[in-house]
Formats: sequence, structure tokens, C-alpha cells
Amino acid sequence: MAQAKKGDTVKVHYTGTLDDGTMFDTSAEREPLKFTVGGGEVIAGFDLAVLAMAPGEKKVTVIPAEEAYGEHSKDLVTEVDRARFPADMELELGQQLQVGLQDGNQAVVMVVDLSDASVTLDANHPLAGQQLTFELELVDIL
Repeated sequence: MAQAKKGDTVKVHYTGTLDDGTMFDTSAEREPLKFTVGGGEVIAGFDLAVLAMAPGEKKVTVIPAEEAYGEHSKDLVTEVDRARFPADMELELGQQLQVGLQDGNQAVVMVVDLSDASVTLDANHPLAGQQLTFELELVDIL
């Protein structure tokens, strides 16, 4: 039976959970995730977990933070003067904002602390620093 190898395009059903059992994503009720193994389209640990799986095979894999979204970096958390935001802009904890960078690119940041004087923004991926558990089913190798 064929097994997934680097360069194969595969379809995978998955459910991702955190250490506390919280589900953060699933393909249930949707089409399976389609990607090229080793193509950099998914996190490294997910790619590695699918290698050598055969269609119909199921498994559970635990992916450490460094093979997922990396460790949480304090360098990506910054405090900004509240006056830099429009006065009528309502901000709330957990809100995601798109900000312009000095190089012209855009970044998504999350509001993680608020006061009358400042807003603390975190540019880390929301799952940075987290170990992730995935239930996987290789649906097909295309």
C-alpha cells in the first residue's frame, strides 16, 4: 500500500487540541486539508506526522512548540501609547489588529493588555509556546 512521502499531495482530516483538551481546530464537517508533504504549507510537526502514513490510517501525534508555532517570544510583545490609536477606536482584550510595519509589510497583533495610557500588543502566533496534539487520518494520496 502506498505511503505518504515528501512531495506527495495528500488529504488529511485532523482535530487539534491543547494540553488542557481544548480543541483549537478541526476539519470535521469540512473538506479534508489538502497540502504537499514537505512543501512548507503546514507546521513542521504536522508534515512529519503525515510521512509514511497510508490512506485510511489514523494516528495521534503530539507536536512540541518548536515544531509547531515556535516558542512565545517576549520580543514580539510591545507596549504602545494609547494616543497612537484613533480616539474613537474601541479596543478590547483579545482583539486582533492589522498593523503596518516599517518595511511596508503587515502583521496581525493581539491586544493583550489595556489601560487609559497604553495598549500592549502581541505579535506572536496565538498558539506560540503551546504543545499541540493532533488526531490525524490520511484520507488520500493524490
